[in-house]
Amino acid sequence: MSAEGGTKAIVAALAANLGIAAAKFVAYVFTSSSSMLAESIHSVADSGNQALLLLGKKRATRARTADHPFGYGRERYFYAFIVALVLFTVGAVFSLYEGVHKLQDPHPVESPQWAFGVLIIAIGLESFSFRTAIVESNAIRGDRSWWEFIRRAKAPELPVVLLEDLGALVGLVLALLGVGLAVITGDGTWDALGTISIGVLLAVIAVILAFETKSLLLGEGAGEAADKEIIAALESVPEVDRVIHLRTQYLGPEELLVAAKIAVGGEDTAVEIARAIDAAEGKVRELMPVARLIYLEPDLDKHKSAGNGVSGATAGNGSAPEA
Repeated sequence: MSAEGGTKAIVAALAANLGIAAAKFVAYVFTSSSSMLAESIHSVADSGNQALLLLGKKRATRARTADHPFGYGRERYFYAFIVALVLFTVGAVFSLYEGVHKLQDPHPVESPQWAFGVLIIAIGLESFSFRTAIVESNAIRGDRSWWEFIRRAKAPELPVVLLEDLGALVGLVLALLGVGLAVITGDGTWDALGTISIGVLLAVIAVILAFETKSLLLGEGAGEAADKEIIAALESVPEVDRVIHLRTQYLGPEELLVAAKIAVGGEDTAVEIARAIDAAEGKVRELMPVARLIYLEPDLDKHKSAGNGVSGATAGNGSAPEA
């Protein structure tokens, strides 16, 4: 994902949410609707979340230091994880609390025209933000489904904005239904139920985001298909007999670490091996430009030496390394 594309989607969401939050608070003052209050807090939380994503992108660009020799790329994952926590605590928990409180003491919605007007405007603004995120995501999504894109994307910003905007749109519809039914029936219970529904929705989205960003924080590999392509690229160098084992890990959305032990011929000189390593690194970088850190360890092919004819590589992060 390009930095420009992700930033564009975040800024669009931030601008929309700031305007929506202000309008919702005004509507809450006039209506005393718990759904409007929940939506107001939701928009404030979303605005803060977009600010956190921008901060994470900025801090991730810092140069490597002695204490952090692999750089700060994972800061983007850290701040995305914080976004999930904020969405759960500030958004979901507050909405659930407010909804239960209103359920215990329901009262009619006052001046509902304010709520309807603001919610309709908010749906329009959120639709614009959601459309921007969709356009930016389609540029890099390829033929993957939306769920697969959210699950497999290594850059966290667009999946976060997509889920936030989707949750915001559904939340606005729920608020509109809750306020509408409360006005039609004269029963404030519907407003409370709308608020509780918003809280449940935000909790589900927050949990999904938390699990996905946790996986990125712990360190994800390039994937089985990418590992096979890297092995093929390494083994395309004549001096490399085979890849004994391979490990890959994303240090940030745009920086992949590749570490491999490669089998070379016992008759090769040090100069020939060094040239082979340079050529193998070039093949991998040509295949995957994000592979910015590549460590190749040459070794003798013990299987070949033993004459058992075993070949192939152990790839992935879950198998034990071969000596």
